[in-house]
Formats: sequence, structure tokens, C-alpha cells
Amino acid sequence: MKKALLIGTALTALALPQAASARVIELGSEIPTAQVSCPANCQAIGRVTGYQGRGGALRDPFVIPRNGRILAFTIRLGSPDATQERFFEDLYGGPPQARLSILRQGRKKKKVHRLLQQSPSFRLDPHFGTAPTFVLDKPMRVRRKQIVALTVPTWAPAFAVGLQRDHWWRSSRAAKRCENVKQNAQFTKVASQKTFGCTYFTARLYYTATYVPDNRETRKVDTDQNN
Repeated sequence: MKKALLIGTALTALALPQAASARVIELGSEIPTAQVSCPANCQAIGRVTGYQGRGGALRDPFVIPRNGRILAFTIRLGSPDATQERFFEDLYGGPPQARLSILRQGRKKKKVHRLLQQSPSFRLDPHFGTAPTFVLDKPMRVRRKQIVALTVPTWAPAFAVGLQRDHWWRSSRAAKRCENVKQNAQFTKVASQKTFGCTYFTARLYYTATYVPDNRETRKVDTDQNN
């Protein structure tokens, strides 16, 4: 499990030498802000892989628009009190952790997703009540239409609830077991497949991903024809 590397000038140094003219995009940052759970109305996500399918008017906020790289991810955390923290640790079997996952959705079976790659896991409890950014030691290469998801091996208080119905997220839980939040539904093996059988409305997984698209190729001008 990796320790946090909080973002700052480190991200700029990481992003710019290889793609000086590329713009840095924070996937998910345009979703309307909301109050994260905990300690009030304390809810957390656990043992699951999921991604936001819609955030208000913003559709598919975590679908890659163009080939590029994921450099980091940010996760907004609530502040569970000691009693709440013990409850979630007992329920999910350990301290809070999260990692980033890159998925490919099936062409015909849209609910089936394949895990292409994952970041290391990061410990979250030192950062309760803040929004830490974890810079990846090795940027993740991504391709158009792939999906950037959040995987929670244990639990994470990175959740906003009580939102409008146009906020919803998809999870890797079994379709007939959507209410069983204790099931081990998270992706753990690269190249494996899971059916994302549950969609949860009026809630948000509170994370963003720092993405740098590849530079667009420019067409060469035939100088002989222009002279």
C-alpha cells in the first residue's frame, strides 16, 4: 500500500516535460459540488469498484475523450468520528483505502466491464476531512472510451448522498444483491471481468482524476505546393 504524495508543484513537474503543450484536465471536476457524508448522516462505500455515470447535467464524466495519461486522483473525504470509524473497520475488515481502476465497457453487453489496469492502494484515514491528491509514480496510459473508476478494497468516506436523481453511479455489485453492501465486489485482478449490476441514484462517489490528453497530430504542409 502506497503512502500519499500530496499534489503541488510535483504534478506540474510530472506533467509538463513530456507534454508541454497539452492541457491538464480534471475529470469529474465539473460535477456540481455537494456536502460529503460524515460525521453527519455518515455513510461510506465499501468493497466495491464504481464510477459516476452522471453528475447533474454532466454525462459520462469519467469516460476518456481521447488517448492520454492519468497522472493522479483526488478523493474528497468526510470526517467520521471514532465510533463511526470503528464501525466501518469492523464491517469492512480494515482501515480505509482507495485505488484508481481503468475499465473497458463491453460493446454488446454494456454492464460487463473488464479491468485493464489499477493504481496502488492509498491509505485514507490520515486525510479525513480533506481532499488529498495522490500522484501516481507511473502515469496510467488510457485510451478513448475507457472509464476511470474508483476501487475501494475496504471502505472510504468519499460519498455524497441525498442529491437529485440526476446524480447516479454504477457499481460492480451483483444485480440481485444491490442492498448487500458487505459483499466483496471490488475488482482485484487485472484482465478479469465483472458485471456492474447496480446503479445507485441520488448519490455521488466523490473523486476526480487528473488527465492529460495526447497532443493532436498536425498535418504537414507541402511547402512545394505553396510556393
